Amino acid sequence: MDALVSVLKSHPGSTVLVFALVFRLIHRLLQRLPVPKVVKQDDHTWKWRNLSVSMVHSLLTGTLAVTCVVVWPETLSNLHSYYTSLSYLLVCVSTGYFVQDAGDIILTGHARASWEFLIHHSLVISCFMYSLYTKLYVGGAVFALFVEVNSVTLHLRLLLKLANAQSSPMYQINKYLNIFTYITFRLSTQFYLTWYIVHNYTWLDNGSFFLASMMVMNIMILIYFYRLLRADFFPQSWRSVRPNGTHNNNSKRFLTD
Repeated sequence: MDALVSVLKSHPGSTVLVFALVFRLIHRLLQRLPVPKVVKQDDHTWKWRNLSVSMVHSLLTGTLAVTCVVVWPETLSNLHSYYTSLSYLLVCVSTGYFVQDAGDIILTGHARASWEFLIHHSLVISCFMYSLYTKLYVGGAVFALFVEVNSVTLHLRLLLKLANAQSSPMYQINKYLNIFTYITFRLSTQFYLTWYIVHNYTWLDNGSFFLASMMVMNIMILIYFYRLLRADFFPQSWRSVRPNGTHNNNSKRFLTD
């Protein structure tokens, strides 16, 4: 693996494009799988397939991110400089996914409805590409991918909603698991990254850029957490605030009613 990663380090931009094409291929392959009838009837086919690719990414990168930190705990204490070959490869793979997903959103005409995702993806791609080119903050990028553990339950939530399975036992179990992973893997990860940057701000390379990016994402995840609580645990209050509750059926919203 070290020999492979040494080649990837020499061409990070090309490597990211290759992995973007790999995820595009996965998107194509997933199109061969059957889609629930209710999803087709409600014209949610694009969202279903897009979320399916996102689920593959989350399962892969979330698992590998946790593995990297468990096997090499120095990653957590030295987010600025420490990384392994697997860590670098993981960031390449994940960046490729975000490039592919942003392209999918834009080229299929969902950019306006999915602007929140595009802002998020732009921030992630810029931070990850900086890490790949400079070989700095690779550990930070790996730790940031802890949020993908929560993304698994978030994607499952939306897939079940698209299939009109909100009353199923799986949805009810996932509802509580989603809150648990949101707090332990998304909020905690973001807050630790923020603390690390603030605590070491005086000597970190381009600390202002990363701090600004982190603050934007912190605001976004807190808003999303509020939406999640309202939508899953206080639905009556949520509907009273939004009596019409309309939205673009084909949009890739982080949360929907």
